[in-house]
Amino acid sequence: MKIIKKRIRTTAHTQLLDVTAAVNDAVKNAGVKSGLAVVWVPHTTAAVTVNENADPDVKSDISREINKIVPWEDGYRHVEGNSAAHLKASLFGAAETLLIEDGRLALGTWQDVYFAEFDGPRTREIWIKIFPDDPA
Repeated sequence: MKIIKKRIRTTAHTQLLDVTAAVNDAVKNAGVKSGLAVVWVPHTTAAVTVNENADPDVKSDISREINKIVPWEDGYRHVEGNSAAHLKASLFGAAETLLIEDGRLALGTWQDVYFAEFDGPRTREIWIKIFPDDPA
């Protein structure tokens, strides 16, 4: 299977954007009933994570707290001025490996997949690679 690339437009400096539907669409279009989906973020100032989907305050809380933990300005030496975004992306991670069952992501009741923007707004991508259980 080839890498599936999905474009994303973020609208804020720090933002968690739900990409679950995009990943499920990739799984459906691949026709895979059971296997794994790897979601990869090819950016050094963004990440991917799995978290709660029921209460939008969770996304706000995560954004607010990560900005407290890693402040935008803190005497960083990186000349581009976005060291905080690089640090946040490293803390969250560039990839998530997700289970596929019955032709869709096998997520918990309250889980969704989020693209984490730390240096926006920007046009970004997520890359999705599907691995079927039986690569016949």
